[in-house]
Amino acid sequence: MFKAIILLTRKDGMTKAQFRDWMLVGHSPLAKSLPGVRKLTFNVVENEDAEYDGVSELWFDSREAFDAAYTTEIGKAVAGDSLANVKARIRLFVDEQPQIS
Repeated sequence: MFKAIILLTRKDGMTKAQFRDWMLVGHSPLAKSLPGVRKLTFNVVENEDAEYDGVSELWFDSREAFDAAYTTEIGKAVAGDSLANVKARIRLFVDEQPQIS
């Protein structure tokens, strides 16, 4: 299984509460509809001094499935919504190694 972790920094002028609302209420329904997404977790960072405000985790069957999802209209909408609401977005493609399940 392929996993992407996306580190998000809210845009200037957006409060932490506004970011939380955007991520969990506004963005979540879009992301849930990505073709081929197998699992989706949003983490809202609570530390006031943290460099990032949110961490998204997305699981797909493969890197190819991930890439294909973002070439669709819904994938473009998900990416566009993210870029419109964050100052920075860092994508990390990881090899998850669970230690306790």
